[in-house]
Amino acid sequence: MAPQVLFVTSNRIGDCVISSGVIREIARQVPGAEITVACGRPPAPFFRSAPGVVRVIPLDKTKLAGHWLDLWRAARTTRWEMVVDIRGSALAWLLPARRRVVYSRRWETGQRKVEMVSALMGAPAPLDPEIFLDDRARAEAAAVIDPQLAAGPGPGPILALAPIAHQPGKSWPADRWGQLVARLQAEPRFAGWRFMPVGGPGDRPPATPALETAGAQGIDFVGKGDILASAAAIDRAALFVGNDSGLMHVAAALGRPTLGLFGPTEWWLYGPWGPRTATVASNETRGQFAPIEDLSVDHVLAAVLRLHDAHFQA
Repeated sequence: MAPQVLFVTSNRIGDCVISSGVIREIARQVPGAEITVACGRPPAPFFRSAPGVVRVIPLDKTKLAGHWLDLWRAARTTRWEMVVDIRGSALAWLLPARRRVVYSRRWETGQRKVEMVSALMGAPAPLDPEIFLDDRARAEAAAVIDPQLAAGPGPGPILALAPIAHQPGKSWPADRWGQLVARLQAEPRFAGWRFMPVGGPGDRPPATPALETAGAQGIDFVGKGDILASAAAIDRAALFVGNDSGLMHVAAALGRPTLGLFGPTEWWLYGPWGPRTATVASNETRGQFAPIEDLSVDHVLAAVLRLHDAHFQA
């Protein structure tokens, strides 16, 4: 029988992406492992085609932490070779397991989050995040994007935008996304480009100014599919610009040139990971913060142009 491994990861999209390299590390440490992933429902599609994953258990929060009891019931009859719990719950200690890897606050040493997860796993090198796209996700993205490309002024390179973030203080004002698109439309380097906001069903309001400004050059991918379909849409883009959000981490993990916008959060810890990434912050002095509203359109525009010049080849 193949060795069984339980990987308990986050209920948040961004944290699931940051820790996604754990999947390959499990396979390295436990050859032939059959992996069960437990995570929040929104990021669950990430793992449906991940290598070695045989089951995904979505965790829906319930009163009195009943979701942990549900997971324990689902996992207690398996003899686990390894339990990896990056949420630091008590669950790992209540299951029969030969080895346990459990997060605790002592791992918070000022490292980037990818580096912290890698150290927790005892990996010999940083575990680069990875998005496990499948044909279904690519087909779902194409079904939305291709008709809009055909109906517009021409195919052109795509700039993906994520004007959303689900934590207070992380969202650049919606009207500035519209202003940014207008400035880019007037920029010769972006002649013929298409502008594609990406987000979930509830992200329509902050994406509206960008879409309205883009007009015929816009591609609407807001609320058009699950997170893996959104990832496949971002994979079609030449560049990505977004708030500090799960989609920002998705873009970076896909290898898209990525610019992350930061307000009063630690850009030096949570910035996008990878060689083709950059951040722009309302206060760019490490350890200091300012409201994201202090981030001007001029500042973001300059950063987008730098991203273009460094990483885009026509």
